Amino acid sequence: MITLTQLEYIIAVDNYRHFATAAEKCFVTQPTLSMQIKKLEEFLGVTIFDRSKQPIIPTDLGTKIIAQARNVLKETQEIDEIIRSDKNDLSGSLRIGIIPTLSPYLLPLFIGQFTKEFPEIDITIEELFTYEIESKLKKDELDIGILVTPLKDTEIEETPIFYEEMMVYCDKKNNFLTNDEFSLSDINTPDLWLLNDGHCFRSQVINLCKMKQGANNHPFKFDGGSLETIIKIIDQEGGFTLIPELAGLDLIKKKSDQVLCFSDYTPLREVAIVYTRHYTKRKIIDLVAKKITAAIPKRMREKERGTIVEWR
Repeated sequence: MITLTQLEYIIAVDNYRHFATAAEKCFVTQPTLSMQIKKLEEFLGVTIFDRSKQPIIPTDLGTKIIAQARNVLKETQEIDEIIRSDKNDLSGSLRIGIIPTLSPYLLPLFIGQFTKEFPEIDITIEELFTYEIESKLKKDELDIGILVTPLKDTEIEETPIFYEEMMVYCDKKNNFLTNDEFSLSDINTPDLWLLNDGHCFRSQVINLCKMKQGANNHPFKFDGGSLETIIKIIDQEGGFTLIPELAGLDLIKKKSDQVLCFSDYTPLREVAIVYTRHYTKRKIIDLVAKKITAAIPKRMREKERGTIVEWR
């Protein structure tokens, strides 16, 4: 007989590719976990994991079994969510993944108030790249992601919540500041500083500028993942970068003369809550979306004010 516990154990081993780590995450001893997986393999008459490899990997058949195990556990969890929804019970856990170009600017606007209003929801937040969020959603290691869409992934649902304008931040002596009008063609220069690979915002900027990756005119090569760092470098070394609107809100207050909008074009990035198709905590999704839209400037809810720049 197959048990839900055995299915949880093979999923844990698949996630961590290590028996001891999987056992630790499941709060059992390694012999207990190994014994239950062995019993499952004997019952099915198959080998789920190739133990000769390091790290441990599933066999071809094991991969299919693990995928079905994930589906079984998701359907089982849905029963609990149906009951919670019927009782209007807003409790339980919520695991959120959010990209680095959103988290420092968006989270402070809503997450504190959210946790005060709904203390029974146990929230865990991870700052991750988009591809990591997608992977963790599909492995049921996250409940929702907050990132830039469209993803064009048939396994993931998207609920757009706002639209950020893409703005320019430049140094105080930049020639851009003397222009009466500032157009999109002005930024196709080698003075542009970019985030490193992995950031969807980097890809959006490259697509917007129609420039060759790696072309620059900087005093040194910088491979960084923080917009804040790039901004400080620009203040010292010159040049410019593009920033999303939320990042620009505080900068406009402090350095309004260094933040520019295009006169001929309004590039936008679409920010959405994403989740896999099976996800059942729709009331919580609606709550998160509601709190975010209430916390941002009203204009950022308007898709019609510009053109979405895709990154994938």
